[in-house]
Amino acid sequence: MKLFGYAGAPNPRKVEIFLAEKAIDFELVTVDLSSGEHQSKAFLQKNSQGKIPVLETDDGEFLSESTAICRYLEALQPKPSLFGCTALEIGHIAMRNRHIELGLWSQIGTSWVNGPIVARLGRFEQNPLAKKHSDLATHAFYKRLDRELTESAFVAGEAFSMADISLWVAIDFGIRLVNLAPAAHHTNLMAWFKTQSQRPSIAPFVQTSDLQPL
Repeated sequence: MKLFGYAGAPNPRKVEIFLAEKAIDFELVTVDLSSGEHQSKAFLQKNSQGKIPVLETDDGEFLSESTAICRYLEALQPKPSLFGCTALEIGHIAMRNRHIELGLWSQIGTSWVNGPIVARLGRFEQNPLAKKHSDLATHAFYKRLDRELTESAFVAGEAFSMADISLWVAIDFGIRLVNLAPAAHHTNLMAWFKTQSQRPSIAPFVQTSDLQPL
């Protein structure tokens, strides 16, 4: 099994953490985004959208989209469950993961595209107003999560799940590359982040600066 990704890219990181939780062996293959390798003919045969991550299965099939890849891995190796076991757990984890995708990932992504790092690449016409709104929406969602985490140690119920992976990687990406760390007064959210950062599947990705709220 091979995972095509790029060091520091958030979506492949979600899959790497998922694979580690499942203790599934894989080969990490670097796709050089800086040179445009993801748009090469060879890579487009693996994923016509030209995006990472891509998983090559042991049967030589290719899957893209991080959550879809993780659903495949869950079906391949159900234990430990990261998408839920009962009907209610499955629905609740899917709901919470979708909340994070729409309420946080989309906003951090907008701020990233319209931020200074992408600006230096000169590939996109940026929209400062869009970044202003997405920055505000990100902090509003952090506030919501801080409130919700007063009632639970995890994002979607009583156990670590795909929703926790999605949230941890989103916050990590926001801190490292988008200057969107949770505020210091979001104590519940930052306590959750620091606790999950100690998990064996996540700890290899942690940078010291990630644990310092602004």
